[in-house]
Amino acid sequence: MGDPNILLGFILSIILLLLVSQRSLTLAMFLAAFTLGMIAAPNSLSTLLIGLLLDPSAIALALTVGLIPLIGEVMSETGQMDRLIENMRIGRRAFLMLSPALIGMLTMPGGALLSAPIVDRAGGNLPRGEKAGINVWFRHILYLVYPISANFIVATEAANLELYRPIPYLTVLLLLSLFLGYMFLLRRCHGRIEYERRFSLKDLIQPMIILLLAPIMDASIRAFLNPQVKEAGTFIAVSSSLALAIIIGGVKPSDLRKMAVKAKPWSFAVMMIGIIFFLEVFRSSGIPELLRDLPLSPSIIYCIAFALGFSTGRIITPAGIIFPIYISRFGSISPLRFALIYYGIFLGYVLTPVHPCVSLTIKMLKTEVKDYMKVMIPPVTAAALISLAALYLLS
Repeated sequence: MGDPNILLGFILSIILLLLVSQRSLTLAMFLAAFTLGMIAAPNSLSTLLIGLLLDPSAIALALTVGLIPLIGEVMSETGQMDRLIENMRIGRRAFLMLSPALIGMLTMPGGALLSAPIVDRAGGNLPRGEKAGINVWFRHILYLVYPISANFIVATEAANLELYRPIPYLTVLLLLSLFLGYMFLLRRCHGRIEYERRFSLKDLIQPMIILLLAPIMDASIRAFLNPQVKEAGTFIAVSSSLALAIIIGGVKPSDLRKMAVKAKPWSFAVMMIGIIFFLEVFRSSGIPELLRDLPLSPSIIYCIAFALGFSTGRIITPAGIIFPIYISRFGSISPLRFALIYYGIFLGYVLTPVHPCVSLTIKMLKTEVKDYMKVMIPPVTAAALISLAALYLLS
């Protein structure tokens, strides 16, 4: 089985990662990397870190992840998302699906507090537990397919997959999630939303362009220019989206500084460096060779992924653990299997009260954890059984 100290170091690093990540994911990633590295690869630890800091792909990726929350902060502070929501003239059910989903695309702390009041108002006389379920389920549903997010970028990086390859399969899981959300959460909701202001096409389209510009531009750069450092194209695309948000919002330099202080883009960039560092140490530690002999089936790995999503209330941390383990065991992962296991993490993540969005939503809507769990367990269970069965049939 190899050196038991290496396996012990890996277990210790994972425990530290899970515990410390509840306070600081950045600190957790660096601490886990140094712990594993000092035990398993002490001679190459400094070389790995220096090489990472000199790697254009890693730096571009870190800068990209840093800019994403700043886009959300700019759009929120300038009222662009409010105007987008206000001008979606659609039925109540569609509104309850789309409004939290669109707000959820803004990566910012406490974002659930922005969508919860909208769901509360639009949900009318629905029970508060159902409103909480609607807010959390649909708020995170676009995480499955929106590639310009830290969760998705980290997961595909950990799985050694090109950023856009899993999206067709995740789109199927998105449709499944929409169906289950409708069946379990929205069937009792009827009617249309009453709006106070006149419809504005400009206020509808401008924020949508900002949100869609980055993924469309990134995909175009990759397809037509094929840059040597693909992450540089992603950085250019995200920077363009941020610049457009600033221009449309009429943001002054002094206001942008305040927004940057609030969004803390540097903390996200450093976090990304920590994640890549942990992955590099893991790959160089000898752990992949040890895990190759363990009797881990894809179905077992799926269950571990779900459990990690539930226990951490995150997507990034489980993704940084589970996909390297899968690759160590099986050599590589197909986009379809990636999508199913990523979905397992997602389902644990939206169910757990450890997830800050869940706890904030419950508090904002004045409901209780038991009411939230009662509403969420049926769709999560159905989705988990369907996706786990699909993964089992592929094995």
